[in-house]
Amino acid sequence: MTQKNEIYVSADGTLRWQGKTYPCALGKGGVVEDKTEGDGATPTGRYRLKRVLYRADKMTRPECALNVTEINATDGWCDDPTHPAYNTQVTLPFAASHEELRRTDNIYDIIVVMSHNDNPPVPYKGSAVFFHLARDGFTPTQGCVAITEEAMRDILKTVTDDTYMVISL
Repeated sequence: MTQKNEIYVSADGTLRWQGKTYPCALGKGGVVEDKTEGDGATPTGRYRLKRVLYRADKMTRPECALNVTEINATDGWCDDPTHPAYNTQVTLPFAASHEELRRTDNIYDIIVVMSHNDNPPVPYKGSAVFFHLARDGFTPTQGCVAITEEAMRDILKTVTDDTYMVISL
C-alpha cells in the first residue's frame, strides 16, 4: 500500500511521488541491501528527507517545507570511514577524505540530505547518499538517487518534514 508521505524508488530507475512517475539515476553498483563505502551502490531502505542544500550563486532557492541552506565554498562531506566525522557535513579545508559540495558540475546544485547511515554513522556502511540532480542522460551515480531539476523542484514543493524515500529492489 502506498503511504502519503513516501517517495518510492525502484531499482528499474523510476521514482513515484503523489501519483507522478519520474525517471531517476541510481548507483553504478545497482541497488543493494548491504551498502558498503565505495561500492557505488544505492542502498535499499526507508530514509527521512532531512534538509535541502542548494547553490544560491547558480539558482533560486527551492520552494520547500524542509530547512533549506545555501552551499558555500567551504562545505564538504566526510567520506572517510575511519574519521569521527564520517558521513557528516564538514568545513573545508578538511584533512580527511571528503567530497566538496560546491562542485563544478550541476549535480549538487540541489542536494536533499537523507537519513541514510546517520544515527549514528556506522563506519564503512556508506556516506553521502543524497537525493540530488541527475547528469544528462541519467548516467549512474556513486550510490545516490538523482532526478532532473524540474522534477526535484516539483517534488520539493510538496514534501514535509515527515516525508521518507523508500528504495527497493
